[in-house]
Amino acid sequence: MSNLFLKTLRDDPADAEVASHRLLVRAGYIRRAAPGGFSWLPLGWEVYRKVENIVRDEMNKAGFQEVHFPALLPREPYETTGRWTEYGDNLFRLQDRKGADFLLAPTHEEMFTLMVKDIAASYKDLPVSLYQIQTKYRDEARPRAGLLRTREFVMKDSYSFDLTDEGLDESYAAHRKSYIELFDRLGLPYVIVSAMSGAMGGSKSEEFLSPMDIGEDTYIRCTACDFAANVEAVTTPVPDEIALDGLPEAVVHDTPGTPTIETLVVFVNQDASMRHPERDWTAADTLKNLVVNLKHPDGTIEPLAIGVPGDRDVDMKRLEAVVAPAEAEPFSEEDFAKHPSLAKGYIGPGVLGENNASGIRYLVDPRIVTGTAWVTGADSHGNHVINLTAGRDFTPDGVIEAAEIRPGDTCPACGSEVEIARGIEIGHIFQLGRKYAEALDLWVQGEDGKPATPTMGSYGVGVTRCLAAIAEATSDDIGLCWPREIAPADVHLVMAGKEGGPQRDAAEQLAAELEARGLRVLFDDRVKVSPGVRFKDAELIGIPTIAVAGRGIASDAPTIEVKDRRTGEQSDIALADVVDHLVATCRP
Repeated sequence: MSNLFLKTLRDDPADAEVASHRLLVRAGYIRRAAPGGFSWLPLGWEVYRKVENIVRDEMNKAGFQEVHFPALLPREPYETTGRWTEYGDNLFRLQDRKGADFLLAPTHEEMFTLMVKDIAASYKDLPVSLYQIQTKYRDEARPRAGLLRTREFVMKDSYSFDLTDEGLDESYAAHRKSYIELFDRLGLPYVIVSAMSGAMGGSKSEEFLSPMDIGEDTYIRCTACDFAANVEAVTTPVPDEIALDGLPEAVVHDTPGTPTIETLVVFVNQDASMRHPERDWTAADTLKNLVVNLKHPDGTIEPLAIGVPGDRDVDMKRLEAVVAPAEAEPFSEEDFAKHPSLAKGYIGPGVLGENNASGIRYLVDPRIVTGTAWVTGADSHGNHVINLTAGRDFTPDGVIEAAEIRPGDTCPACGSEVEIARGIEIGHIFQLGRKYAEALDLWVQGEDGKPATPTMGSYGVGVTRCLAAIAEATSDDIGLCWPREIAPADVHLVMAGKEGGPQRDAAEQLAAELEARGLRVLFDDRVKVSPGVRFKDAELIGIPTIAVAGRGIASDAPTIEVKDRRTGEQSDIALADVVDHLVATCRP
């Protein structure tokens, strides 16, 4: 380590929010270069390459073939598929000196499709699965959490090309199996959840999430069956419709000072003329109507009204997943001024809908079915209506999955209760279908001699994100704690004696013998560094086995202290036996 380009830090970086960010910087693995961009130091680059090589090895074992594309790409293919516009502000755009438009690729669907179009001519050339490990770029509005959300990152992205949907199912299954083996090998805990395909489009979709409280993805898992899904992909069980005959009429009441669900419920339960005939009203009996603006990639703004049961909020991530590539923005006071039919705090279905006074498209939660009666705004300040009934008194323009999901909700698969958890997305697989092949005119000659359009699958792994997730999952209060297969060394050898003592000679001899036996050794031979600092650095850097040449060397029966970084277990091993012991430990 006396010659290693390394500097450890005692204090956390000021901008670090999560453990992986704090520790990777403090342990001398990475340094911040710009918002959302990091430089790799020797130890960090060693770990990164190990993660990348494991990813590559698993892809090759599955029979997928590696290619490589530039990160700087022309506008035209992305214009053809519509993604030049759809990506909006997330796309890095630039021009060359001649004024031609280019982009820094966020994904490479278009380029893979064009490569197969150039090479494959016949059904005999398919199926094929191609992959690359490449740097990607996305202009994140708020890069955060170190390597977990950056503007520049490394992904393994692969694509399968098949002639039939049955072939796509087989390719999808092969990639799914490969991902399971990959994440098992990396030592990452994970769950597989149903998901949405996002800006890439497609149908069947699953995410591999590493469960962690700091994760940006929220998912549900059933307490009884094996169902799990990202909340953005959860479908709400739809209740049966109720016959309209005999239902009470809707009545408008004065409800002054009740602009919130909470104040409304208290008010209607206190007034005898509005009380429920059988029980107290609850927030679940109310209909909450939220108006937002959808900002489309081309800059156009479209207002949208969403109706949800009043005991739930609109989940903005679920909403944006449904309306993508548009972005949802709050409705401002200026927007309300442009729509005088909207009584803020008292908005009801009466004015909502493309054919009603506001002209604003109105989509409701799937639970709002014909015959359900609600307490909701009467479209005038200080007034609400009771028993406003769907299918009789109002008809929405459609249905939307945007209400928040809560613990205890019904499992869509078995009807039991679900629980909520958070995770970091480390992989995503989905079936693209023929969207890109059709847009870019990819076809091959079929077995019947006629043109046939291949169907595609897309499969991504966040390589740098996996590294950060491993650091996050395996670290403890004192430092990193790498799985052995991706650690920068097998043994961290610490010399802990006075300069001129027997420890240096013994440590140097031990390091040489271990390396001769094929182990990778990080040897802390620094001078003018206290043993305490060396011990703390060994724990911070996180190599799985720590060996200390200290006081035991000077005894009549020389020993080396061997410590397991993860468990903290330590033992004194005779110097004559320590090489065999460490080889057996590191290469079981």
